[in-house]
Amino acid sequence: MPTYRRNISIIGTGNMARTIGARAVEGGNTVEVMGRDQSKAADLAKALGGGATTGEWGSVPAGDIVIVALLFDGVVPVVAQCGDALAGKVIVDISNPFNSTFDGLAHREETSIAQEVAKAAPAGAGVVKGFNTVFRHVLENGRPDVFIAGDNARAKAGVEAFIKRLGMRPMDAGGLESAHWLEGAGVLTMGLARHGVGGWDFALGVTEVPA
Repeated sequence: MPTYRRNISIIGTGNMARTIGARAVEGGNTVEVMGRDQSKAADLAKALGGGATTGEWGSVPAGDIVIVALLFDGVVPVVAQCGDALAGKVIVDISNPFNSTFDGLAHREETSIAQEVAKAAPAGAGVVKGFNTVFRHVLENGRPDVFIAGDNARAKAGVEAFIKRLGMRPMDAGGLESAHWLEGAGVLTMGLARHGVGGWDFALGVTEVPA
């Protein structure tokens, strides 16, 4: 698939929203920022430059791909609140539902935030898990592999094209049920940062052995 420019809406104004937004602008994509605090959203859009705009909270996002860059406990409620405004959109959940000690998942069932988003999303929306295994500063400065999972082939293809546009390599981990294991991989990165690697300047990736 050609890596043509994408129309991206970002819900959120925090660090990951800023980092993904900056990389998206750098990659020549159009970017819209949406936040509960309209002034924060406007400030972020101005800081991103590149013609980034501000969308009204709860309105239909301008982007075909909607990246929900919120803390995990806010993702599903916001998707449910947006309702039909997200119909036909590709919703990307980037959250990590860590427990209070960052060594396990906050939910005990074999589910994921992305799977819960799919239950709350309107008909016709495609849900993709992605970006959650990459630390923010690595995403900002590096070219890591980006693992994704989802059931909608069209939605995944769009997200893969966007990731390639950022100069990174998308790695398809399978259907949306794999989002549970991607969230577990987020826990793994925390453990490696604290122990095996002893720092935060790395990302999980795939090494292919020549045949």
